Amino acid sequence: MTPSSGCRWLAGAFLACALSAPAAAQTAPKATASQPAAAAPATAPAIPPDILGRSTPRGTVLGFLTAGRKGDIAVARQFLNTTLPEPAAQELAHELFAVLDVRLPPRLTLLNDTPEGSRANPLAPDEEVVGTVEGPNGPLDVVLQRVTRGRAAPIWLFAQATLDGIAPVYDDVVQQRARLFVPRFMYESRVASLRLTEWAVMLLALTSLYLATVVLNRLLAAVVAPLWRRLFRQPQTTGRNVLPVPARLLIITIVSRWTFERLPVSLLLRQHLANLAALALIVSVAWLWILLNGAIERRLVGRVARANMAATLSLLRVARRLADALVIFLAVIVTLRHYGVDPTPVLAGLGVGGLAIALAAQRTLENVIAGASLIFDQALRVGDVLKIGEISGTVDHIGLRSTRIRTPDRTVVSVPNGQIANMSLEILSARDTFWFRPAVALRYDTTAAQLRAVIDGLQAMLASRDFVERGSVRVRFLRMAASSLDVDVSAYVNARDWSHFLELQETLLFQVMEIISAAGTGVALPSQTLYLRREGVAESA
Repeated sequence: MTPSSGCRWLAGAFLACALSAPAAAQTAPKATASQPAAAAPATAPAIPPDILGRSTPRGTVLGFLTAGRKGDIAVARQFLNTTLPEPAAQELAHELFAVLDVRLPPRLTLLNDTPEGSRANPLAPDEEVVGTVEGPNGPLDVVLQRVTRGRAAPIWLFAQATLDGIAPVYDDVVQQRARLFVPRFMYESRVASLRLTEWAVMLLALTSLYLATVVLNRLLAAVVAPLWRRLFRQPQTTGRNVLPVPARLLIITIVSRWTFERLPVSLLLRQHLANLAALALIVSVAWLWILLNGAIERRLVGRVARANMAATLSLLRVARRLADALVIFLAVIVTLRHYGVDPTPVLAGLGVGGLAIALAAQRTLENVIAGASLIFDQALRVGDVLKIGEISGTVDHIGLRSTRIRTPDRTVVSVPNGQIANMSLEILSARDTFWFRPAVALRYDTTAAQLRAVIDGLQAMLASRDFVERGSVRVRFLRMAASSLDVDVSAYVNARDWSHFLELQETLLFQVMEIISAAGTGVALPSQTLYLRREGVAESA
């Protein structure tokens, strides 16, 4: 071997070793008893999402409308499932945007936002109907189709069937625009993404609707005022505000929603107005319900008895506040639902919190419910004289939690309503008549003739009194007691109140004493006989 050939051989061997080193490094080594097997190869990288946002039906519609609104037709063309050459495809994208911008219903927030779509049609799971536009040949469904291109993730594109029916609808949109006689600069110029014509139409329509509600309110006031005076015979009228502010807002919302859906304005404006109209509709309806709650409260207050005015007012005020809170809560739930927010977690949290509050305030709620039952059943009234257990006095105030009773010592005792509801009440002031029943006990030395004279005298005296109820008088010789001859006297006296009854009873008692004295006898005193015993002799003293 020559030196030159040896050098060439060494260079070739070195180059072969250098080329084989990376391959050897990439070859997994064999597992041996002292060396574990090599780790498994890494998983394939995840497919990146579509940069244009075409992974969901909502993303496709919003991305296409955004590109068309910016005038980027080259990007808008990427949302079409068509094989037309580039100039024709871009022209088709321009026509599709013009149609959707004017006639697509403003329900973008309701579009499905999942990669699989809603799958509303099980026979075509890869198709999604996002709306319907009106055309000269009838309604045209705007359909998206889910397609897969190469190894990329599936995307949603406007279906070929929708693109084939766009041309006649676009011509109708152009003709409708020409009939409006709108200057070209007002239609093409934009302020805050809205055309000048749209700003003008919006301001003009809202101003006209507000003025129309003012005129309608005055007309209704002129008609309702005479009817109000004739039906209710009251000199006062309902005022000039027959249509309150929420009613006007409701009318403006409904009419403006109906009007703008039929005007050739952009979808952006119609979508904003639809969101505002939905919010205004919820607010106006909730506001009207709150006003109705106030009217019902005032109506009920006018029918409340003066005796329970304070308690009933407190109960009605609490009931109205609860009704208003319920209306506001429902309005918030409906608003969250409209904007795509699931209120289920909030409701679950409120349910757990409400249960905890109910357990913590169990006694308070018991007293409030008992107070409401006392007010509705009218078991108590302010001014009633009653007896509850060991407590007696006059009802001074009936509240939702407790009732205040003023005792004869002029002290005030607060009794929880729950305790009152579970106890027996003796309302002294509720009786229609008062029972006159004196204890007449005559001496044992009273003769039979004297006893008959007393009974006849008492019978005649009670029967002659006008304030003594007829048929209730009863005078009988009752028994021979241990130290007296007892006469049962019973009669019912008609009196205004307890003080008046005491005055009448005093008069009757004086006459009872006069009848006993006139009969020659007297009232018996307690007496007893004591026997003393001496040796063989019994004496009595």
